Amino acid sequence: MMEGDSTHEDSITVFGDVTFATASFPAVDTTLYNLSSKQAAFFKTQVGIDNDEDLKRHILEVQAKAYKAAPYPCIHAFVFLRLNLSSYSVYEHILKLGRERPDAVLLDIGCCFGVDARKAAADGFPAKNIIASDINNEFLELSHELFRTTPASYPGCLLPGDVFDPAFLSLPELSDNVSPAPAIDLSSLKSLNPLHGRISAINATGFFHLFNEEKQLYLARALAGLLSVEPGSVICGAQVGTLKTGFVIGNMSGSKHQLFSHSSQTWSSLWDGEVFEKGSVNVETELVAVPIYEEPHLMMMWSVTRL
Repeated sequence: MMEGDSTHEDSITVFGDVTFATASFPAVDTTLYNLSSKQAAFFKTQVGIDNDEDLKRHILEVQAKAYKAAPYPCIHAFVFLRLNLSSYSVYEHILKLGRERPDAVLLDIGCCFGVDARKAAADGFPAKNIIASDINNEFLELSHELFRTTPASYPGCLLPGDVFDPAFLSLPELSDNVSPAPAIDLSSLKSLNPLHGRISAINATGFFHLFNEEKQLYLARALAGLLSVEPGSVICGAQVGTLKTGFVIGNMSGSKHQLFSHSSQTWSSLWDGEVFEKGSVNVETELVAVPIYEEPHLMMMWSVTRL
C-alpha cells in the first residue's frame, strides 16, 4: 500500500508517481473509523485490547502519528486497517504453501503497517518467514506500536527499502533452476536481493497503481525475479481498476489525483507473455467495487501463479 518516494507540502502530496491535490489537508475524522466484525476480532486478539472503545482509542493514537508523518488518503480513511490479503481467493493457497513448502517465504510489499503480514502469521504462515517491506520506515515502527510488539517479541521481518533502488531490489535474469538453496535468516536481511528466486508468495496490494506504466512493468519484472520457480508460487494484489487501460482521474474526499491503470486484459498480457514466458503462469483478475469514503471505487483483484 505504501511504497514509493513520497513528499508533501501545503496541500500537495506526491505519492510514487501520483499527485494528490486538495484545497487543504482534511483533519483526522474519527467518524470514518468503522471496523468490520472480522477486523475487530483480529485486532482485539492481536493487539490484546478487548474493549471496543479502548481499542479505538489506541488505533486513533497510532493513526494520528502516521497521518502527521504522511497525510495520505488511505491513512485518513483507515484503509490501512483492511484485511486485504485474507479476502483474496488465493489466500488459502498461500497459507498452504506456508504449511507444506519447506522454508516458504511470504513478502508483503508496500505494506504500510504490515497488517496483511500479521494476519497471515495469525492464520498459520510461519511469522519468521514473513517479510513486510515499505519505503517508509516510520510505518514499520508504527506497526510495532499498533500491534504492541517489539522486534524481540515479533519474529517477522520488517524491512525498509525502495524497490526502485537496485541496491535494495535489482532486476535479475529469470531462472528455471529448481535446485534447493540453503535457508536464509530473514532477520539479517538488508535488502531483498538475496531472495532472488526464493519467495513463494508476494502480496502487492494497493501498490502498482502508484506508478506510471513504465515503472509498473519494471516493478512486475523485479518482483518476478524474487518469485520461486516452483509451481504454485504466486504474486497477488489489488489496485485501481478500469475497463480501458489509461489514466484514471479520481477524487477521494476532495483529494484529486490521476493515476495509470491497466485493464484486466492488458494486465494479464503483461504478466503472461511479457514478464513471464507465455503459458508459464496463470493470471486471474476480477473487477469489484470497493467502498472508500462510502463511495464505490473500481478495484482489480489479481493473482499470477506459476504453472
